[in-house]
Amino acid sequence: MYTRKNQKDLTADERARFVHAVLEVKRTGTYDEFVRLHGRYFVSDGEGGQRVGHMSPSFFPWHRQYLLEFERALQQVDPRVTLPYWDWTAEQSPVAAPWSDDFLGGNGRPGDRRVMTGPFAFDRGDWPITVGVTEERHLMRDFGRPADPVALPTPAALAHALDDPVYDSAPWDSTATTEGFRNKIEGWTVGEKEGWHHHNRVHLWVGGQMTGGTSPNDPVFWLHHTFIDRLWARWQRRHPGSGYEPSRPVPAPDPQHGRVVSLDEPLSPWQVRPAELLDHTRFYQYAE
Repeated sequence: MYTRKNQKDLTADERARFVHAVLEVKRTGTYDEFVRLHGRYFVSDGEGGQRVGHMSPSFFPWHRQYLLEFERALQQVDPRVTLPYWDWTAEQSPVAAPWSDDFLGGNGRPGDRRVMTGPFAFDRGDWPITVGVTEERHLMRDFGRPADPVALPTPAALAHALDDPVYDSAPWDSTATTEGFRNKIEGWTVGEKEGWHHHNRVHLWVGGQMTGGTSPNDPVFWLHHTFIDRLWARWQRRHPGSGYEPSRPVPAPDPQHGRVVSLDEPLSPWQVRPAELLDHTRFYQYAE
């Protein structure tokens, strides 16, 4: 078992190793396969077919397996590399970690939002965007969305979500707003003034490629989702009597029948069950 650290606690050597491994996975073409995979499984309520990656109870286990697969790809390059997490409730400065020139680089420039600093700037030649919903080949960011400002989530808002003892609830999609930790964290909450929370709000705050289904084009995706994964672990410790829901397949004629994954049904594309992913300590631990 290995340890995932807070990105602010990484040494200069650890930052360099992480960046090198990410760039190497990109160079081989493997990185873009991960981007394609996330885009393929970004299925919304209104689309047909099964939903496993988003707007569904399996949001947490699906991304846990996705992170593990990517982490293993990095470790093929450097066995000492692990995924760091970005606590966006505590590290909210747009000019401090993780946005340093030796790590993820900074915000996009005015006008075209093109990232000009750090190892993932297009001008460095190592980070062309080849999988996306736009034609831009450069990484873009728009911290805080100045044209229509949005702030990063607060500790108080996060505490409210963590306090919910229910994992998820019917109708098991983006409209499950009455109770349920999963949708409160994923952030599709409706009926409120802002409408975007936690996970979704961070994607929106970063801007650029982070706002679409191919959001892994921005390497901060991995730090963001590693923190989301850590939040699931924190929620489990806080509510030991609560478990993954639905625990059994949703029956017909429920509209969600065959669309959401219950505890012991396989998650595409890996055919691993949520039940096999409940305990992260089988694989790694989190540094506090």
